[in-house]
Amino acid sequence: QARLVESGGGLVQAGDSLRLSCATSGLTFSRFSMGWFRQPPGKAREFVISISSNGDSINQRDSVKGRFTISKDIAKNTVYLQMNSLKPEDTAVYFCAARYVAGSLYYTPSSAVAAEYQHWGQGTQVTVSS
Repeated sequence: QARLVESGGGLVQAGDSLRLSCATSGLTFSRFSMGWFRQPPGKAREFVISISSNGDSINQRDSVKGRFTISKDIAKNTVYLQMNSLKPEDTAVYFCAARYVAGSLYYTPSSAVAAEYQHWGQGTQVTVSS
Protein backbone atom coordinates (compact mmCIF):
# COMPACT_ATOMS: atom_id res chain seq x y z
CA GLN A 1 0.00 0.00 0.00
CA ALA A 2 1.40 3.33 -1.06
CA ARG A 3 2.05 5.93 1.61
CA LEU A 4 3.17 9.55 1.28
CA VAL A 5 4.19 11.58 4.33
CA GLU A 6 4.92 15.30 4.09
CA SER A 7 7.04 17.21 6.56
CA GLY A 8 8.83 20.52 6.88
CA GLY A 9 5.93 22.93 7.10
CA GLY A 10 5.76 25.73 9.62
CA LEU A 11 5.35 29.41 10.34
CA VAL A 12 7.80 31.75 8.63
CA GLN A 13 8.05 35.39 7.71
CA ALA A 14 7.74 36.82 4.23
CA GLY A 15 11.01 36.43 2.36
CA ASP A 16 12.06 33.31 4.27
CA SER A 17 12.64 29.85 2.85
CA LEU A 18 11.28 26.41 3.67
CA ARG A 19 11.95 22.96 2.32
CA LEU A 20 9.14 20.46 2.33
CA SER A 21 9.83 16.76 2.11
CA CYS A 22 7.55 13.96 1.01
CA ALA A 23 8.74 10.49 1.95
CA THR A 24 7.12 7.68 0.01
CA SER A 25 6.80 3.97 0.57
CA GLY A 26 4.91 1.11 -1.02
CA LEU A 27 5.40 2.28 -4.59
CA THR A 28 8.11 2.09 -7.23
CA PHE A 29 9.21 5.68 -6.77
CA SER A 30 11.36 5.83 -9.89
CA ARG A 31 8.33 5.17 -12.10
CA PHE A 32 6.09 7.82 -10.56
CA SER A 33 5.86 11.47 -11.41
CA MET A 34 5.40 13.61 -8.31
CA GLY A 35 3.49 16.78 -7.72
CA TRP A 36 2.91 19.37 -5.05
CA PHE A 37 -0.49 20.94 -4.61
CA ARG A 38 -1.75 23.39 -2.04
CA GLN A 39 -5.02 24.53 -0.56
CA PRO A 40 -5.08 28.12 0.69
CA PRO A 41 -7.52 28.89 3.51
CA GLY A 42 -11.06 29.05 2.19
CA LYS A 43 -10.02 28.19 -1.35
CA ALA A 44 -9.87 25.17 -3.60
CA ARG A 45 -6.81 23.01 -3.98
CA GLU A 46 -4.43 24.26 -6.65
CA PHE A 47 -1.46 22.93 -8.55
CA VAL A 48 1.98 24.17 -7.51
CA ILE A 49 4.70 22.20 -9.25
CA SER A 50 5.36 18.71 -10.62
CA ILE A 51 8.24 16.62 -11.88
CA SER A 52 8.37 13.69 -14.26
CA SER A 53 9.44 10.27 -13.09
CA ASN A 54 13.02 10.70 -14.28
CA GLY A 55 13.21 14.39 -13.44
CA ASP A 56 13.61 15.63 -17.00
CA SER A 57 10.43 17.70 -17.06
CA ILE A 58 9.01 20.15 -14.56
CA ASN A 59 5.74 22.08 -14.65
CA GLN A 60 4.91 24.90 -12.25
CA ARG A 61 2.34 27.58 -11.75
CA ASP A 62 3.39 31.05 -12.82
CA SER A 63 3.24 32.54 -9.33
CA VAL A 64 6.02 30.28 -8.03
CA LYS A 65 8.39 30.43 -10.99
CA GLY A 66 11.83 31.52 -9.91
CA ARG A 67 10.99 30.88 -6.25
CA PHE A 68 10.03 27.20 -5.91
CA THR A 69 11.94 24.16 -7.10
CA ILE A 70 11.12 20.46 -7.00
CA SER A 71 13.51 17.55 -6.90
CA LYS A 72 13.39 13.78 -6.55
CA ASP A 73 15.86 11.70 -4.57
CA ILE A 74 15.29 8.20 -5.91
CA ALA A 75 17.71 6.66 -3.42
CA LYS A 76 15.59 8.03 -0.56
CA ASN A 77 12.18 7.67 -2.27
CA THR A 78 11.60 11.29 -1.38
CA VAL A 79 10.49 14.37 -3.26
CA TYR A 80 11.37 17.86 -2.07
CA LEU A 81 9.83 21.27 -2.53
CA GLN A 82 12.27 24.10 -1.95
CA MET A 83 10.40 27.34 -1.40
CA ASN A 84 12.32 30.61 -1.42
CA SER A 85 11.19 34.22 -1.11
CA LEU A 86 7.95 33.12 0.48
CA LYS A 87 4.96 35.43 0.35
CA PRO A 88 1.84 35.59 2.52
CA GLU A 89 -0.17 34.33 -0.46
CA ASP A 90 1.83 31.09 -0.30
CA THR A 91 0.05 30.28 2.96
CA ALA A 92 -1.71 26.95 2.49
CA VAL A 93 -1.77 23.29 3.33
CA TYR A 94 0.69 21.64 0.99
CA PHE A 95 0.09 18.13 -0.34
CA CYS A 96 2.38 15.87 -2.28
CA ALA A 97 0.98 13.39 -4.77
CA ALA A 98 2.21 10.49 -6.88
CA ARG A 99 1.13 9.66 -10.39
CA TYR A 100 1.67 6.63 -12.59
CA VAL A 101 0.32 5.99 -16.05
CA ALA A 102 -0.45 2.32 -16.66
CA GLY A 103 1.47 1.03 -19.60
CA SER A 104 4.00 3.87 -19.56
CA LEU A 105 6.74 1.42 -18.61
CA TYR A 106 9.58 3.35 -17.01
CA TYR A 107 8.56 6.94 -17.68
CA THR A 108 5.67 9.01 -16.37
CA PRO A 109 5.43 12.64 -17.46
CA SER A 110 4.67 15.43 -15.04
CA SER A 111 1.11 16.71 -14.75
CA ALA A 112 -0.74 19.68 -13.28
CA VAL A 113 -4.04 17.78 -13.11
CA ALA A 114 -4.87 16.63 -9.59
CA ALA A 115 -7.31 13.98 -10.79
CA GLU A 116 -4.46 12.17 -12.53
CA TYR A 117 -2.65 11.45 -9.26
CA GLN A 118 -3.43 8.16 -7.54
CA HIS A 119 -1.77 8.68 -4.17
CA TRP A 120 -1.79 11.63 -1.80
CA GLY A 121 -0.20 12.64 1.47
CA GLN A 122 -2.03 14.09 4.44
CA GLY A 123 -0.66 17.60 3.95
CA THR A 124 1.57 19.98 5.89
CA GLN A 125 0.71 23.54 6.88
CA VAL A 126 2.79 26.44 5.63
CA THR A 127 2.01 29.86 7.06
CA VAL A 128 3.80 32.96 5.85
CA SER A 129 3.37 36.09 7.91
CA SER A 130 3.79 39.57 6.47
